[in-house]
Amino acid sequence: MRLDTIFRAQAVRHPEKEALVCGSDRVSYGELDRRIRSVATGLLKLGAKPGDRLVIYLPNGIELVELLYAAFSVGVIAVPVSTRLTPLELQYICRDSKPFAVALEAASAQYAEVVKNVSGPAFIITGMNVSGTVPMAELRVNDAAPLHFLPFADDALVLYTSGTTGAPKGAVITHSNLVVQNYFVHAVEWGITRDDNYLVTTPLAHRAGLARLANALSLGGTLVILKSFDPVAAVLAIENEKVTVAGMVPTICRMLLPAIQDDPSRCESLRCIVVTGEAFPAELKRKFLSLLPHVRLVSFFAMTEAGAVTSLSHEEQLVRPESIGRPTPGVEIRIVDDRGIDTHPGQPGELLVRSGEPGRFTVMRCYYERPEESATALRDGWLHTGDIAKCDELGYLYIIDRKKDMIITGGLNVYTKEVEQALLANPGIADAAVVGIPDDVYGESVVAFVERPADSPLTVEDVIATAQERVAGYKKPRHVFLVDHLPRNGTGKVLKHELRLRAELLLRAQPQAAKA
Repeated sequence: MRLDTIFRAQAVRHPEKEALVCGSDRVSYGELDRRIRSVATGLLKLGAKPGDRLVIYLPNGIELVELLYAAFSVGVIAVPVSTRLTPLELQYICRDSKPFAVALEAASAQYAEVVKNVSGPAFIITGMNVSGTVPMAELRVNDAAPLHFLPFADDALVLYTSGTTGAPKGAVITHSNLVVQNYFVHAVEWGITRDDNYLVTTPLAHRAGLARLANALSLGGTLVILKSFDPVAAVLAIENEKVTVAGMVPTICRMLLPAIQDDPSRCESLRCIVVTGEAFPAELKRKFLSLLPHVRLVSFFAMTEAGAVTSLSHEEQLVRPESIGRPTPGVEIRIVDDRGIDTHPGQPGELLVRSGEPGRFTVMRCYYERPEESATALRDGWLHTGDIAKCDELGYLYIIDRKKDMIITGGLNVYTKEVEQALLANPGIADAAVVGIPDDVYGESVVAFVERPADSPLTVEDVIATAQERVAGYKKPRHVFLVDHLPRNGTGKVLKHELRLRAELLLRAQPQAAKA
């Protein structure tokens, strides 16, 4: 069972129904099916073969959906990439995934110069014709006759997530992973249906955005796409399109509050909000529910590699506000100590997740072309998450630390090692340590402590410029502190817990100090 075949069945059942709304563009199921088949034929003419990878570096829009489902239709594995990533980050992903083609928009055509020598892929440009590329319009003029192929392998996506070494890894997500969660589990758990209008507030290149896309097009609903998030535009879309289900991260909730407060009645069509990402503070939940008391609020803990692991129902939000919920039906969890022995309730340990054979239900199949790291992460069918958690007597889980040393800012994962390695590319930096501290808007802020050699002319601006060149904007340190020496223990390991405390004290005394 595949996403493209489920979508095609919905297109046959109600071809006139709106499938996608994006700004002034409105596309029916029948028209979207025709476009997808045209683009799929165009991909074949470019030489696409089952198992090939297609990197899609596009902002939210209908073209991104067309390319995703066209890739699925011909057995190509899609590699969606956030347009917030820098040219160097995109180049790394292209080098690692070895795509047969890269899709860019005209505004980012200069990125082609960065990645064109990686593996010599073709370039598909949306927006306008650019010399030496295949314009998206040309793909759409192909014959839209029905496509019939031999059964393909189940791999659907490669989603890149940074690792503790700082080198991003591609999680191989199967059609089975996507169908089980977004077509079956979510429908049953949240009560979402084909009668719903879905709003996606996050990038479609991220798993949360992809999930809302799969929800809508698999169940036969309508997906409302924001090209980029703006609180006023989001409330306007909810009002005008009668949105009933919205997906977001807590940061989006915070940003929406003022726009909703102006006139909560504009959101009267909403009946369900699903929230994932960083910790969801109880006070934010209270404010949101006080404005929209008719809305059911569901939060869940999810990972790129494992999908939705646990969820907290509407009724539980304020009863156990600090919990990430209980396991999603079909998902098994264990909490183990350093010896691999299960801990007792209340005792912390590493969170392990299992859902049948990897790739078959909710857990990824593997990391793309990384057998050793796949074997380390997936042992005896269990995914070792690296998150430190505890479980109470009733089965509610609580995340208490992150073994992977990861920061979640605005619902996006930032791995400190990756930022540290980017900063160390500057020869004027002797060493760097990156930590996360609480942030009222984004959940956490990225803070860098930079050790510079004696008499070095290095400035905070130099550090920020280095980060801007090498990592996405959301990974860039929001605060930078230049120090003579980083605090270390007897073995030379940087004491990050001490740096977190130091950062909080410094910023409490001088809120604008070293702000990037």
